[in-house]
Amino acid sequence: MVAVARRNHPDLRFEEGSMTALKLADEAVGGAVAWYSTVHTPPEVLPTVFAEIHRVLAPGGHLLIAFKVGDQRRHLDQGYGHKLSLDVYWMPPEHIAELLSKAGLVLDAQLIREPDESEKPRSGRQAFFLAHKPHES
Repeated sequence: MVAVARRNHPDLRFEEGSMTALKLADEAVGGAVAWYSTVHTPPEVLPTVFAEIHRVLAPGGHLLIAFKVGDQRRHLDQGYGHKLSLDVYWMPPEHIAELLSKAGLVLDAQLIREPDESEKPRSGRQAFFLAHKPHES
């Protein structure tokens, strides 16, 4: 996906790395997108991820995050036509909101989407949050 993004948008910068240790300077980016990026992250690691996003966001910078809503871990042995071993964590929106707040991010908007008929029963509710790093006063 990164190769496609670089090819389609050569004027933009795309990096790969760990969300727990981003190779970016403090306050280096105006925004971050975690589009289902945290669903494979064990819940105990999420505070580190959100603290790291807070670190690299410039004051006023935004985070857009999407995740599966629930309170469970599902293990996948098959996906996308391949055998695999992968855990998917479904998280309560209020828990993610609390973790973002503890990391110093302010929640601006949230949307919880119900699955449509084509997605049931394999897919549950989805959450979309927009948060920002406040300007220091």
